[in-house]
Amino acid sequence: MITRAQLEADLKDAMRARDERRKLTLRGILAAVQRAEVERGGPLDDSGLTAVFQKEAKARRESIADAQKARRPDIAASEQAELVIIESYLPNMLSEEELVRLVQEALAESGTAGPKQIGAVMKILGPKIKGRADGRVVNDLVRQQLSRTPPDGS
Repeated sequence: MITRAQLEADLKDAMRARDERRKLTLRGILAAVQRAEVERGGPLDDSGLTAVFQKEAKARRESIADAQKARRPDIAASEQAELVIIESYLPNMLSEEELVRLVQEALAESGTAGPKQIGAVMKILGPKIKGRADGRVVNDLVRQQLSRTPPDGS
């Protein structure tokens, strides 16, 4: 897992290499880490650092979508470059096949029968996918699987 010291070392490397994009992105991440540490009142652990990276990645994804809607490919490309850097620090994301398998296992484990019970499935899935999948994608996949599941007694 990544540490603050590793981030600072990577920032120094980016400065030496004169990699402006990486330097600016890492400075932004370090600032976000510092804000989170101040809010928490102490240093962040692995899950805290991962949460900061996920929050920053989500912000970049939203900026990319907004830039595309505004027909600003230059901004979208810039945000995409930052997203690639941020994602390099995140744990490997689950593939769609792995997500489907985990969702089906959670459905079987929870015994849910309809879309109204999505919370029970997400409660089981949460710890298994934390940091390795986008929550919105997982939620959509669970809804899709639940809508296919016939209700009990039919």
